[in-house]
Amino acid sequence: MNVGIVGASGYAGEVLVKLLLRHPQARLAAVTSRTHAGKRLAQVIPSVRGIDRGLAFTESDAAAIAAGDIPFWFLAVPHGTAAAFAKVLLPAGKRVIDLSADFRIANLKTYEHYYGAHHAPELLPQARYVLPELTPPSWKTEARLAASPGCYPTSILIPLVPLLRDAVVTREHIVANSFSGVSGAGRKVEETYLYVERAESAKAYGLVKHRHLSEIEEQIEKLTGARTIIQFNPHLAPMRVGIATTITVPAAPGATIASLYESWRKAYGSAPFIQVLPSGETPDTAAVAGSNRVDMSAVHDPRTGNFIITSAEDNLVKGTSGQAVQIMNLWNGWDEAAGLA
Repeated sequence: MNVGIVGASGYAGEVLVKLLLRHPQARLAAVTSRTHAGKRLAQVIPSVRGIDRGLAFTESDAAAIAAGDIPFWFLAVPHGTAAAFAKVLLPAGKRVIDLSADFRIANLKTYEHYYGAHHAPELLPQARYVLPELTPPSWKTEARLAASPGCYPTSILIPLVPLLRDAVVTREHIVANSFSGVSGAGRKVEETYLYVERAESAKAYGLVKHRHLSEIEEQIEKLTGARTIIQFNPHLAPMRVGIATTITVPAAPGATIASLYESWRKAYGSAPFIQVLPSGETPDTAAVAGSNRVDMSAVHDPRTGNFIITSAEDNLVKGTSGQAVQIMNLWNGWDEAAGLA
């Protein structure tokens, strides 16, 4: 199947290019960029020299894309921009996976509270948020547009949702502290993200109202059936890629570390990209870099009565582009791990 990428020159787009060029069933047939139109793909992304199949960037023109014969598109562009493309591509019969936040939030008022005006609210009923390991499979037939989850939410929802479903943990006093590599901010020139500013430096940001909080809490309610408030504290860490998350949550009465691990086993026993580590062996971002995995583990603190849950992922692979390819695989009935193993 021929596929295309809108916005293929950013960090997420670059990873997506590399994954699709080696995919056994999807054929990367078009890459667009407003900045690099006319340039050869290998000129902009030198690491794909020799496997780029002579591709060159074309203009990011929604009407031209809609009129073309490529049936499947990834939108690797910022929120707001993605909605503008989806408005044109969906009526033309294209299937779309959006890597931005435009269609992650089903509630329009919630979206507007965190992101401002939505540029295609009429498309929200056609969109489905897809976290492959947790979203009920009915999305495969219902969706015209799939929203790929954010990197922070993936690192929190994967370990937490099964435990809430099984009442292994309480719904009160949940605190999630997450550390992200600088690539999570995208490819842009700002003083905050310069090497000399970030090296040897870590800091919290977006406290109280980080945009991903809306996605996390909406999905917890959808997937577990009850509204749940969490304290989400994101941090910027001096590393290129990776998300490291630590979740502190009170154990439910009678819950043990064994019952926590049994909940994970039931949820993810056959999931190819979830690795549950032994209690006490904490995940490391270096171990998941370049992979589509989430590594996670947990310990119980008898002094506080809390479970301490840790997870790690590559923010550009499982946190963005790899997960989008995983969604594409499932949507087309292919091996879930195709192009990702």
